[in-house]
Amino acid sequence: MKNILKLALVVAAVLSSTTLYAQKFARINSQEVLTVMPETKEMNTNLEAFSKELQEQIEQIQVEFNNKYAEFEKGQATMSSAVKQMKQQELQQLQERYQQFQQYAQQDFQKKQQELLTPIQDKLTKAIEKVAKAGGYLAVFDTAFPTMSYFDAAAMIDLAPAVRKELGITEAPAEAPAK
Repeated sequence: MKNILKLALVVAAVLSSTTLYAQKFARINSQEVLTVMPETKEMNTNLEAFSKELQEQIEQIQVEFNNKYAEFEKGQATMSSAVKQMKQQELQQLQERYQQFQQYAQQDFQKKQQELLTPIQDKLTKAIEKVAKAGGYLAVFDTAFPTMSYFDAAAMIDLAPAVRKELGITEAPAEAPAK
């Protein structure tokens, strides 16, 4: 009876250790996949158009300021001190409006970027999860945002090709520059 119990414990230990080694880990560089997604290219086109629109508005305010400043410089010698002070205040307010609009434009751009990027990131996350579950992977490490102290990337299976296939992407990512 003791021998059977010992044998059962040895078998259980061997099975648990082989189960541990049979677990699969994978890695992916999500940024690499994200850059080749068609939705990302469309997002970049939309962001460029939005940025151009904001830049045109900034330039309009700058032109208005430049015109008023040139007008002020030209007529300054003949202005009374009250008119001169009023024009200086007007220029100061226009300059403040310009700076404030630049800040708002930057915030709007970042908000728009996040608004467009979130659904793309969600789609990528779902594709990674689907491929990982289908492949029976215990964990997938994102090498774009490594949070572990160490992992051997070469020893792990790269899920990027399977995720690109899941997303219908045939284009390969650009080669990373040599370090």
